[in-house]
Amino acid sequence: MSPISLSIDAMGGDAGPEVVVEGLGLFCKQRADVDFILHGQPERIEPLLRQHKLSHRCTIIDHPDVVSMSAKPSSALRKARGTSMWGMIESVKQGDAVAGVSAGNTGALMAMSMLALRKMPGVHRPAMTALWPTLEGRSVVLDVGANLDADADQLVEFAVMGEAYARAVFGIERPTVGLLNIGAEDEKGPDAIKFAGEIMRTRDTGIDFYGYVEGNDISMGVVDVVVTDGFTGNVALKTAEGTARLVSRYVREALTSSLLSKAGAALASSGIRDLRTKLNPSSVNGGVLLGLNGVVVKSHGGADAEGYATAVKLAADLANSHYMEEVSAGLKRVSRLGITPETVE
Repeated sequence: MSPISLSIDAMGGDAGPEVVVEGLGLFCKQRADVDFILHGQPERIEPLLRQHKLSHRCTIIDHPDVVSMSAKPSSALRKARGTSMWGMIESVKQGDAVAGVSAGNTGALMAMSMLALRKMPGVHRPAMTALWPTLEGRSVVLDVGANLDADADQLVEFAVMGEAYARAVFGIERPTVGLLNIGAEDEKGPDAIKFAGEIMRTRDTGIDFYGYVEGNDISMGVVDVVVTDGFTGNVALKTAEGTARLVSRYVREALTSSLLSKAGAALASSGIRDLRTKLNPSSVNGGVLLGLNGVVVKSHGGADAEGYATAVKLAADLANSHYMEEVSAGLKRVSRLGITPETVE
């Protein structure tokens, strides 16, 4: 079988091509069926490819400009052409690559992706997903940063897209969906959440709607898909990442505080390694921009090489899935219902 090609924004992220290429090297140790189109500055990329012995699996396309991590989306759009981020997206649009990955500016990535790839029919706003570790395995949480707010229609769209994505990624026939709220009672929460909840409870959306979930329910794995607006989702995501690092540090300090604790740590080393893996945010790095006519994965800007490799693996796995067809079918099903908040009594 011929290798698939992934398009890579080699300049994106806090550390630029150094982490990107190292991450590709880690990924390539596990997968031999993927080649890469790297977009960026050849003079910085080529030495790194030689160092990691990746030159034979990578093609470099010269893009001299880089989107700043602090640039506003409107400013980035005006200067898009010539940047490594735009080149990455264009390769996906032209069909040269089956998916793209960037650790660059989130707002700019969403704006450029929408301009180049366009939204799928029935999508008002694309959403960004996160794969969240839970006691039951993993769940999908969206939106985690693409949109600051969302009305009822958009929350229902997010639910449809997240449910289709979970089915494709997890292989679950009917993923359960919950709306993130401040309580489980029907009367709680803002109007947009109440409207969206009423739609999914009373209309034939095809969604297995669980109801409202609270913040602590996410990590418990109460549902397979958690739906919220981008502001709330991003705050929850960053809080969870910070908590994981805090707990990891506490554990490390506790296990090295005395000779006795060090001896105990040595005896429990296999369990500690497993705990460290579960608490490592790099193991679930990578958010997909759902609702676009193309696969684009956003890596955390501060991800290390291991985290970047995880985002690349997600892009490669999605390229071999049918999640876009699942999303399209779900959106068509909901659009036929003619749902708007005003139709909910």
